[in-house]
Amino acid sequence: MISCTDFIPAYSEFFKFLEKKGGKKEVIKFWEYLSDKYFTNLKNLVEKHGLKGCWLYWSKTLNEEAADFKMELDENRGVFKIIMFKCPSKGRLLKTKHIKPYKDYCKHCDILYTRVLEPLGYKYKIDLSRCEKARCTVIVQKNLRDKKITHSYNIKQFPG
Repeated sequence: MISCTDFIPAYSEFFKFLEKKGGKKEVIKFWEYLSDKYFTNLKNLVEKHGLKGCWLYWSKTLNEEAADFKMELDENRGVFKIIMFKCPSKGRLLKTKHIKPYKDYCKHCDILYTRVLEPLGYKYKIDLSRCEKARCTVIVQKNLRDKKITHSYNIKQFPG
């Protein structure tokens, strides 16, 4: 069994392998497969609890991963947000000196979670502009008749 500390670099290296063999489309196809096959727990929580299901899912997984993050849930406005101050996966890759992280490593989150949440009527948006510092911001908003996300957040206002 591969350990958690070994899994993240292996995952990154596998993305590079897939891209070398079949191009970016093969990497995306793999991410889509993972989302469809293994993210039913998020889907079930959101189907049962709405946006609170996002809170339940990520409060468990991010704490298990020892992430440094802040979550916000405003059910009245229909917005759930994660401010990731230190992603443990990307942080581990940045510290691993003997390999270079897959260039689009952080984009897997976009594919994985968009495929789960958007069919359920939610908009999923991730700001990856700070991923080279192992930081990102995720916003999930109830999609009221396919309107665009109505609230924007200036991620520079958050400390960390």
